[in-house]
Amino acid sequence: MTHITQPELTHPPGPLLIGLEGLKVSSEELGWLRHPAVGGVVLFSRNFHDPDQLTSLTASIIDRSGRDLLICVDHEGGRVQRFRNGFTRLPALAILGKIFAESPDSAKDYAYRHGRVMATELLLCGVDLSFAPVLDMGNRSVVIGDRAFASDVNSITELSRSYIAGMHDAGMSATGKHFPGHGSAVADSHVADVCDPRPLEEIRESDLRPFAVLCDQLDAVMMAHVVYSQVDRRAAGYSTFWIQRVLRQQLKFSGTVFSDDLGMYAARVAGGLRERFYSSLAAGCDAALVCEPGDVRKLLANNDLEFSSPAIALAKLKGASAVAREQLDQVGEWCQWKKSIQQLE
Repeated sequence: MTHITQPELTHPPGPLLIGLEGLKVSSEELGWLRHPAVGGVVLFSRNFHDPDQLTSLTASIIDRSGRDLLICVDHEGGRVQRFRNGFTRLPALAILGKIFAESPDSAKDYAYRHGRVMATELLLCGVDLSFAPVLDMGNRSVVIGDRAFASDVNSITELSRSYIAGMHDAGMSATGKHFPGHGSAVADSHVADVCDPRPLEEIRESDLRPFAVLCDQLDAVMMAHVVYSQVDRRAAGYSTFWIQRVLRQQLKFSGTVFSDDLGMYAARVAGGLRERFYSSLAAGCDAALVCEPGDVRKLLANNDLEFSSPAIALAKLKGASAVAREQLDQVGEWCQWKKSIQQLE
């Protein structure tokens, strides 16, 4: 495909990551991709048919926009694997936690393979980043459940360490979510307000610990749409306490901070879409996600959004596959890795 040169689009990527409607970029969406506020795209199952179509879509996003946008997806495995046809079937992370209880070394090996295969297949199709791994504890949350490695800190941190190594060796950055921990709050933030009433010290000694231990290995963090009511009346993604004091100052995290999707029900505590967008950035998020096309249309309807560009924060997350597609068969472990992790389900 011929790359399009558009000198007029010299503004750096903005702090907004948006969702698209279908399998191709529409003329309306092309305008969105060229908007100064937009810095990337989040893809979903609605944007996928097969690897060839996906590769064409990601190339089109870059070529037609004339901008090096960050292309992302949630591709954890299990319930949350957006692309399936032509991709390795990835088991839910909780399966690795069960193996860890019996054979820690085997489980860590599987976690490495899981992260390495997941990241490689995405990168070869032009997807830069999967929002993974999940560092939440698999305790009570109905929306986390088997997306979490386990319900204890040691299993989560050890498996995540191996998983992140697999992602990094593939050429992809790692994003820990959902800070400071969603697993102990019961409700689903997609459809309800979520409150965790525990005191700060209890959170520090449990849900927060995987993030603290792995902070220097994570390239990015995604915030939780959870109100920790004894700590701050604001949800974590709108909280200067959680982002600036705890994450930046106390944990000394220097990577990129993402909001979760601002279209989710629990995100509404900050008001309308514009208020959510500005509240996220004011609290310290580098980038905010708006994943439903209808929400994107509303937010970009008036071309007057004000923001500081997070160009560096996003640019450093661009992926680069460590192996070319035609070289995969020469990686002796590749087929064995794929087969072994698919057999875990």
